Amino acid sequence: MNVINEIGRINALELEKGLTHTSGSWHTKYKDSSWVYAGNLPNNLTEGDVICILSQYGEIEDMHLVRDSDTGKSKGFAFVKYEDARSCVLAVDNLTGSMVLGRTLRVDHVEKYRLPKHVQEKEDEKAANGDGGDDGNDIHEAGHAYKDQELASSFNIQQGHDLFAPPPQQSKNNDRQDQSSSNAGDIGMGAGDDKEERKRRKEMRAQKRREKEEHKRRKEEKQMKKKKHKTKHKSSHRDR
Repeated sequence: MNVINEIGRINALELEKGLTHTSGSWHTKYKDSSWVYAGNLPNNLTEGDVICILSQYGEIEDMHLVRDSDTGKSKGFAFVKYEDARSCVLAVDNLTGSMVLGRTLRVDHVEKYRLPKHVQEKEDEKAANGDGGDDGNDIHEAGHAYKDQELASSFNIQQGHDLFAPPPQQSKNNDRQDQSSSNAGDIGMGAGDDKEERKRRKEMRAQKRREKEEHKRRKEEKQMKKKKHKTKHKSSHRDR
């Protein structure tokens, strides 16, 4: 809340001094970045929901809703890239402090966006193998955060959480009423499918962990080979 209050205070001060849309504005520092941070998001929001909220202030080119690597659940914050950096100013000024499903949003500038860890590791491996790579600031393609990744649910940009739903407590009460009035046989339908789906996701996560461990092992082996090569080269140079 301190950051949210601070953004509101700075904006009010800028309006008072007439610094809005001038080089003296605090937003000027971030004029070359099209990325914003969206925090304190309700954990049940999907990628489509976040895009729906933030696209009010500009065309969105890319995003990364950060999820737990094991469970696939949202961690409640995301990074969003606008087509035009000026949209970041609108999003920060208008969305910071706004309420979504009982949560106060924090939207702030990102001066230098960094690649997700699994993407950065691949870039580092490419660089180590002489295949190029970058410094972690440039994005080669939209959707970089989701390449080869399995989302936690079947939701997509056309289907997400009802942003106009009743407050959480009222919604829970409605759910209880609906559940008590539903047929017991209907409740059991699809249980087997859900179990198979959970099993499949668990196997996928286990496979990804094995791949990460293998990647880490290979990386360490390459580093050890490089160290041995350097040591051997120095030793032969001294012998001369």
